Amino acid sequence: MTAVKPPLTPSPWVTRFAALIPAGGEVLDLACGLGRHSRWLAERGHPVEAVDQDAEALASLAEVPGVHTRVADLEGGPWPYGGRAFAGIVVTNFLWRPLLPFLLPLLEPGGVLIYETFMVGNEAFRQPTNPAYLLRPGELLEVVRGRLGVIAFEQGQLALEPPAVVQRLCAQRAGTLHLPD
Repeated sequence: MTAVKPPLTPSPWVTRFAALIPAGGEVLDLACGLGRHSRWLAERGHPVEAVDQDAEALASLAEVPGVHTRVADLEGGPWPYGGRAFAGIVVTNFLWRPLLPFLLPLLEPGGVLIYETFMVGNEAFRQPTNPAYLLRPGELLEVVRGRLGVIAFEQGQLALEPPAVVQRLCAQRAGTLHLPD
């Protein structure tokens, strides 16, 4: 039996807010998997640092112009981005709470965080079901409170098949505000 690969279509949440990332600014695609967002952002002129623990998935990005890959164990290995700064950070379908304090300092002034992952309630419909990988209500707001300006926040059930319960945030570090046209 052949494994089913996830679609490479970027998340509508990411595409909606990516225009806020400063033009040409480097983006960190954290836990990127097959790199659907890395590919999409690179096509729009952003250099992308695509990081994941799955070397095989990252290999599919080897020939994509503008994408640099890094194999890293984000849950158990050393943090690979000390001293780095990014114009944007994209995180989808990934939660490892010990990393959250490390993400916000990576944003340049005016940098944008786009985050979308599963939350409590999702366990009734699909994976993940472990509370360690499910955000609590309002949790992303608490993470950025007093540190980033919230542009948009949503949480709740999506009408997918099967349904999913997610939390989504777009927030910006103080600096130059970049509004889409």
